[in-house]
Parts: sequence; C-alpha cells; structure tokens
Amino acid sequence: MKFMPAVMVGLVLSASLASGAVKTRTIEYEQGGAKLKGFLAWDDAAQGKRPGIIVCPEWWGLNDYAKYRAEKLAELGYVALAVDLFGDGKTTEDPKQAGTWAGALKADRALLRQRVNAGLEELKKIENVDPRKTAAIGYCFGGTTAIELGRSGADVKAIVTFHAGLDSPSPADGKNIKARLLVCHGGNDGFTSEKDLDAFENEMRENHVDWQLNIYGGAVHSFTNPNADKHGIPGIAYNPEADRRSWQAMQLFFNETLGAEPAPGK
Repeated sequence: MKFMPAVMVGLVLSASLASGAVKTRTIEYEQGGAKLKGFLAWDDAAQGKRPGIIVCPEWWGLNDYAKYRAEKLAELGYVALAVDLFGDGKTTEDPKQAGTWAGALKADRALLRQRVNAGLEELKKIENVDPRKTAAIGYCFGGTTAIELGRSGADVKAIVTFHAGLDSPSPADGKNIKARLLVCHGGNDGFTSEKDLDAFENEMRENHVDWQLNIYGGAVHSFTNPNADKHGIPGIAYNPEADRRSWQAMQLFFNETLGAEPAPGK
C-alpha cells in the first residue's frame, strides 16, 4: 500500500511480530439495491475466530488510505472490513464530488445508518470473525458514520473516531448507543464548531454513554492522513504526533473493550 508513515513504526505490538502475512480480498454485498464493495483484511496465520472491526472511510470513498488502515488492524490480529458507503467501491480526489456524496448521506441519516449496518452485518458473516466481538473505527466523514452506527443501536463493543464530524442532529438517539466510545479530536479542528462539540458532549452525558474524548493540541482536521495536505484545503493537515498517539490510544481501548490483544498466528 502507499501509506507507510514513519510514525507507524513500533506501534504494532510485539504480539503481531510473529504473525503471518496479511491477506486481502474484495467483499461484495448489497444494501437497498445498492451494490457495495468492501475491502477485507486478515492475518492468515491467526488461529480461531477473531474480533472484527469495520473501517469507515473519509469522504473520498474506499480509497488506499482506508484499505491501509484495515491492513494495519489485520497486523494487530483483528479481521478488518473497510466498508463501502457510496457504492461500487467508488472514490474521488475531487472535494466537490466528495462533498456531494458525503453530503447526501449526512442529509439522510437513516440511509447512512442502513449503509454502515450492512457492512457490519457482512463482517459478522466472515468465517474467522467472532460476531460477539465487533467494533468500528472511522475517519472524518467515516467517523461521523461510526457514531451513527452507534446511534442506530448496533451491537458493537467499541467505536473509535478520528477527526470526525461531531454534530448531533438527533440527540435523543444517543440513548441507543451500546458501544463504548473513544473520540480522537484535533485541538485546532476548525471543521467542528464549539456548538457542535458542546452538543455532542451533552448528548453523551444525558444518555449515559461510556465515552472518552482525546484532544490533541495543535492538530487540525484529517490529522491522521499523511496525504491530507495534498489537496490544499485550508485547515486540513497531517500531524504525525497526533496520528501516533491516537492510534496507540485506539489499541489500548480495543484491549479493554474487545479483550486481550489478539494472539498472533503460529
């Protein structure tokens, strides 16, 4: 894959060092007549059923970055499915097109929830996935999607978001969240207003969600993506320290919520 930032070196826990090769394949599935193409990654040497994690991509679609994150999760011993939210596995480099695709789903939260739940259900069907131990992560628009998965009442153990949109259009839906939630947010993220951040925190408190908010000083939107800067969008930039720290926080969170770090393959 294209994404091999130096900050990732050393983050894979020692347990994964003895693992076998990461395998990948395309998973085709449907939701409401839409043809979807997910990207599955797993360690072929891992034994028995493993916790499964869906990866919700940024508004660019199911691109190499989302696939890279799925592969990194597979290196840790999880089975990861990067889900398709727009159909046909399509991607774009055009911010206007990305905004159109993502905007349509953000405007129809019911459809967004159905689309991401379809990916979760597909993950649970995978032979080497333990359907009792599933989680979701998401980046930017994908982080918003992961939260909507929780608001839908999906039976997942954990949700982790990275620079997600944190608006709360239906605050009462927070009562449906069964998962523990870790939100990794840039301290200088201008894409989330103070009003939205306050509303999100109130939603979590009022609905007694088990949640954490990690704020990374100096980080702006898309801080985990090494290619964030290439589009020249103001307020979007990679931050290697925030990337490293948030990925490490995710690993500790999954150890807590999904059980001990998955044992490597022999």
